Amino acid sequence: MDLSFDLWGNALVSGVLLGGFYAAVTIGVSISFGMLDIVNIAHPAFIILGSYTAYIANSVFGLDPILASVILLPAFYLLGAAIYTIYDVSFERRGDAAIRGLAFFFGILFITEVTLSLTFGVDYRLVEAPYVGPSLHWGVIDLPLRLLVPCLVSLLLVATLQVFMSHTFVGRAIQAVAQDPQALRLMAANPSRIKRVAFGLSIASASIAGAILIIIQPVEPSVGRDYIGRIFAICVMGGLGSFAGTVSAAMALGIVESFTATYYGPSWSPAVAFGFLLLTLAIRPAGLFGRR
Repeated sequence: MDLSFDLWGNALVSGVLLGGFYAAVTIGVSISFGMLDIVNIAHPAFIILGSYTAYIANSVFGLDPILASVILLPAFYLLGAAIYTIYDVSFERRGDAAIRGLAFFFGILFITEVTLSLTFGVDYRLVEAPYVGPSLHWGVIDLPLRLLVPCLVSLLLVATLQVFMSHTFVGRAIQAVAQDPQALRLMAANPSRIKRVAFGLSIASASIAGAILIIIQPVEPSVGRDYIGRIFAICVMGGLGSFAGTVSAAMALGIVESFTATYYGPSWSPAVAFGFLLLTLAIRPAGLFGRR
């Protein structure tokens, strides 16, 4: 095994940058699953939808994919709010959210994937931007801009959501709604309305996560399946609903995958990463930042 500093250092840097990407794709699930207790397994499909909207804006209008994702945030928010309204009326108010709600999101996952396949085919799509190809060099360490820029955007996204959750009434209500809806009603807040806002934010984050994904790698409609396990694993490992935990778990998983791929080959990465997840939960079942 080659333990030279250049190989070790590049593996570490790549892992951190990969972890930044994982944080972006997981933060929406941290809101829906961690705070609202909604198992939205269709979230990766919305991320891929975000990738394709960024691709269209980039290829047709020449827009930067990240800028396009920011412009499309309101549309994704409204989509999320509409989906939650259907979910709330059809399942949550009837107490059928456990199994039938899960089937509902599985149906959305399938419909989105099929629609994208019929519209765009199964060919891989990619975007063009000034930072997709070049790299920065710091001694023997390489910093690919196609990973560095998404990582910085991801951390900015998480920080913005954290400030919103901590310093606004709506943000604090979102954190409280899953814990005690009755107490929230006493504060003159409608739990269903608060959950609709939160779920809208969850899906809105998929717009930026999708743009980040297509910058890092070419996408096709079914590529979101590769991330379902990782997304929920990071969410659980970080502590449900904890943004700091999500980032920490994402970084840890990214570093473990990077070192495994570097020294043992990419095929071992998922197995070692999920082994790391199980070990972490065995030591701390509530996750890194979860409550005991």
